[in-house]
Parts: sequence; structure tokens; C-alpha cells
Amino acid sequence: MKILFDFLPIVIFFAVYKMTGDIILATAVLIPATLIQVGFTWFKNKTVEKMHIISLVLVVLLGGATVLMGNGDFIKWKPTIVNGLFATVFFGSQFIGDKNIIQRMMGDKLELPFKVWRTLNLAWVCFFIVSGATNLYVAFSYSEEIWVDFKLFGLLGMTVVFILLQGIYLSSHLQNKE
Repeated sequence: MKILFDFLPIVIFFAVYKMTGDIILATAVLIPATLIQVGFTWFKNKTVEKMHIISLVLVVLLGGATVLMGNGDFIKWKPTIVNGLFATVFFGSQFIGDKNIIQRMMGDKLELPFKVWRTLNLAWVCFFIVSGATNLYVAFSYSEEIWVDFKLFGLLGMTVVFILLQGIYLSSHLQNKE
């Protein structure tokens, strides 16, 4: 249910675009949808994930530029910027403290050798870079309609495949802490 809620603004953007064929209108609807999503999360949990805050800021800035300038190219940069920020954070986490970000997030549930944690973290860095680069390639090499489809289905599909491959890699190294 949380994943569905996380994707709700993207689904709304997609639906409005498919109904109207207008990326400016779809973006104009995306901005309040994202604000409502973050506001509801804050109201319900009294906290908001950093990813939602980053996404909100970028939707407001790049979406606002898209609407004000009447140019859909601005919103097309959002997935690449988000992926770039995550790649930077994941890469930088190797040099701050004893654990990288993957180990900090999952280390209390899994016991893995340092080399495996490092490999997982670097795999995420590579994934974020590839996702961001692929987004730019699709956004500026294909039609707007193809990019909108890719934004919802392509990036999600890439993420699912990556997580499955990571699960296969993990299964050979896994030792549950129970």
C-alpha cells in the first residue's frame, strides 16, 4: 500500500497526460498532488521521508519552471536529478562512518561481510547513474509520449529488475540475524 501511495503523484501525472496529451497541465496537477501526498504523510506520521522531501522540492522547482515557461523539458530532468543525488549520497556514504548507507538501512536485519555491503552499495550507485542517464536518453531522443510511458513503466521496471538481481546476489551471501 505504501508503494502505491508513493507512486500516486506519478500515476496522477500519467493519467492527466494520457487524457489531455498536455505535459504542462499534467505537471500543473503533479505539483499539488505531490504537496498533498507529503502533507498527508506529515499529518498521519508526523514525519516525512527524505526522498519525499527531495521529490517535493524538485517537483515544485522543475514543475514550476515547466508550467511558468511552458516547456516540458524542465520536468523531464527531475528523475535524473533525483537519481544523481541518490548516487552521490550512496557513493559518499562509503567514506562517512563505519557503514555505507545500505548497511545502515539493512544491517540490523542481515549479516554480511564488508565486501558484500560495499558491492551492494556500489551496485546501487551504478543503478542510479544508469537510471538517470537512461531517463535523459529517452527524454531527449524520443517523443514526449514515450518519455511519459517510460517515466512510469520503464523506470519502475528497471527498479524491479535491479532489485530482483540484487536479491539473487544477496541469496548466496545471506545469513539472517534472528
